[in-house]
Amino acid sequence: MTPDEPQHAAAPFTTPEMATIEAEIALVRRQLVATVDELAGRLTPRAQAQAARETARRLVSDATSPDAAPEARDHARKVLAGAAVGLVLVTTLVAVRVARRR
Repeated sequence: MTPDEPQHAAAPFTTPEMATIEAEIALVRRQLVATVDELAGRLTPRAQAQAARETARRLVSDATSPDAAPEARDHARKVLAGAAVGLVLVTTLVAVRVARRR
């Protein structure tokens, strides 16, 4: 025993209220761990790629399906048109940069 240690170890003091609070804290901690694990799973590159594929498929389906709601069809067509314009813009910029280097 070192001089800094107490001579007698006291039994921990607890009440039913303290036990209830500790149980609630343990429950919240487990829920927090589960939430963090779920978020980490959603943020993996594989999960992100899968979500992007599903979104793209849904947009193409909405844009081309006569059964899609008119609002969904219009939205999908606007998003796909914007993506096409962005792709053309990026391709043009890359082509211009390559041409200037020569």
